[in-house]
Amino acid sequence: QVQLAESGGGLVQAGDSLRLTCTASRRFYTSAVVAWFRQAPGKEREFVALTRSFSRTTYADAVKGRFTISALTGSNTIYLQMNNLKPEDTAVYYCAHSSSYGLNAQSYNNWGQGTQVTVSS
Repeated sequence: QVQLAESGGGLVQAGDSLRLTCTASRRFYTSAVVAWFRQAPGKEREFVALTRSFSRTTYADAVKGRFTISALTGSNTIYLQMNNLKPEDTAVYYCAHSSSYGLNAQSYNNWGQGTQVTVSS
């Protein structure tokens, strides 16, 4: 099973940008689905963005137009560029991997340890 590790979180002000990185222990298969989720205190883990086959992307409405998920085909690294951050983006962000498409956390059985993103107003 591929191991995932997130990095790049931190404390920023509203309007700032951050880039999160998800690094895998091996290259992702071309057909892989790699997603970002986030979980704020007291809330359920929610979908943020995903990439399928290194090309097709899907975003949650809350981040559409502000966040961009990207990767180089055949690489072991997935990025999440987050622009115009808002206080409501504050959460622990997780990278997840699956062989099939899904927008629910239950669709993924392979997770990283998470990285904290805190946005102050």
